Amino acid sequence: MNTAFLAPAAALAIWSMIMLFWMAGTRFPAMKKMRASKGSSGMVSKSRAGGRGQDLEGLIPDEVNWKAHNYTHLMEQPTVFYAVVFILALAGAGSFELVLAWAYVVLRVIHSLWQALVNTIPVRLLIFTAGSVILLFLAVRALILTI
Repeated sequence: MNTAFLAPAAALAIWSMIMLFWMAGTRFPAMKKMRASKGSSGMVSKSRAGGRGQDLEGLIPDEVNWKAHNYTHLMEQPTVFYAVVFILALAGAGSFELVLAWAYVVLRVIHSLWQALVNTIPVRLLIFTAGSVILLFLAVRALILTI
């Protein structure tokens, strides 16, 4: 097993946790500010027991919600990355695939920062597409190495 492939997966997992705390660190103050500006009933019209984060759409600033959107994205496509990296590690993939795995992580971090701070769609789409192409290549390599 080539355990070096587990490092990019671990790094992306840590980045996901950073985004979780960034999201919480911006959402909670925004919710508190919203309640303070609307009085004690604040979110009563929109909130309910068992509500979800997406219920905050339109209630707190978009710039705050961008972090939550990105955290959700980190729970989607990267799950394929984790599986592919594990397969590559078990199959003994080489240094080229390892460089691409790190490139995918770097692009996901750039994508996160762009979405959380700037969030213009054309640039974000370009970053996402580049990462997706790398992930597709890694998935194909994983398949080739295992058949």
